[in-house]
Amino acid sequence: MENKFESWKTGDPTKDAVLSDVTQTVNAVDDAILRGDTNSSTLAYYRKGKALVSAQKWVLAWLDEDLTWTGVTRYFNPKVEVADSDTAAVVYCADESKAFNKNRKTGTVDKSPSDESPYVTYSTQLKKNGDGVWQTTDVLSKRGDKTCAS
Repeated sequence: MENKFESWKTGDPTKDAVLSDVTQTVNAVDDAILRGDTNSSTLAYYRKGKALVSAQKWVLAWLDEDLTWTGVTRYFNPKVEVADSDTAAVVYCADESKAFNKNRKTGTVDKSPSDESPYVTYSTQLKKNGDGVWQTTDVLSKRGDKTCAS
């Protein structure tokens, strides 16, 4: 599995730090799926509150179906808003058209076309903790949002 982050640098040090930690939270979720670990310490490092609970449920859903994934997910068009010294929001797009479900037991990859759009819009809220890490505290996702279908 590979995540590609396109245009995730703004030139603004604060916004770039926020985007860097959003990159880490995305990778932490995928690592937890790959390893089958709902109690991943990395996941808990980059996510708190509702975002951590939703990520653990998401990982569990993959495990319940005996699935992981393979391929490439492209993340693009990030928009960062920094509200104050420890609060930010990021909206970004994902293109999952080259990512495929993989059966954990057999290793079989399902490349059959999906009825669902491969484009997902993510809206996230972040808080900076005492160590300076921008932790995701809330995540909303919308599959098929036209703003990401490009």
